[in-house]
Order: sequence, then C-alpha cells, then structure tokens
Amino acid sequence: MNGTTVARLPGPGLVVLVGVTHSDAAGTAAALARKVYHLRILTGEKSAADLGAPLLVISQFTLYADTRKGRRPTWQAAAPGPVTAFADALRELGASVQTGVFGADMQLMLVNDGPVTLILDA
Repeated sequence: MNGTTVARLPGPGLVVLVGVTHSDAAGTAAALARKVYHLRILTGEKSAADLGAPLLVISQFTLYADTRKGRRPTWQAAAPGPVTAFADALRELGASVQTGVFGADMQLMLVNDGPVTLILDA
C-alpha cells in the first residue's frame, strides 16, 4: 500500500489470518471469534480476553488453496469478500481489533513468540 501503515498492534497480541469458504455464515464467524478471543494461549495461560490483548485480523483467502493436482494452486473453495463478520464479532465481544485492507498487496511484519501457530475450524 505504497509504504503506508494501515494497521498496527499497540502491544503484544494476536495476528489472526482468516480464510472464509462458501458455506461459512455469520454464526460460524461468531463461534470462531469467541474461540479465538478466549483461547488460553498467551503468557500464563491467559486469553486475549483475559489480558485485553489486541488482535490484527487479516483476510487470507490462500488458506483455502487446493494443491492436490499439478503445480498451480486453485482457490475455488475460498469465498470472495472480506472477513468483516469475524472482525465485527470480535468487536462485539469487547476486543480491540485492527484489520488489513481486503485485496491489497500487503507486507506483514510480526514477531512470532513461541512460535505458536494454530489452525482453528468451526
């Protein structure tokens, strides 16, 4: 985005890469938001909700890449559009949420403390 910082976490928190498929609905987004916000994976087995930790939510359609055939992935399972319902559900829970720009060519910098990377599915 021409060197512009669109979103930044003000302190330690969670970076959440979200992929949405065609069968996902608002209820799916709300369930995953609750799970992410209350998941006890931060220092002292605390959750983002416990610590008031901020979240950076990035739409990541490539999570639905199908690489079973050939050398070129397809993204037919990925639903078009942003992950607004997920970010809104987090905000309704009281979370501090920053978001990227859907469809933009973003450069993301993060420090992965742990490292801990989890895949959650509703």
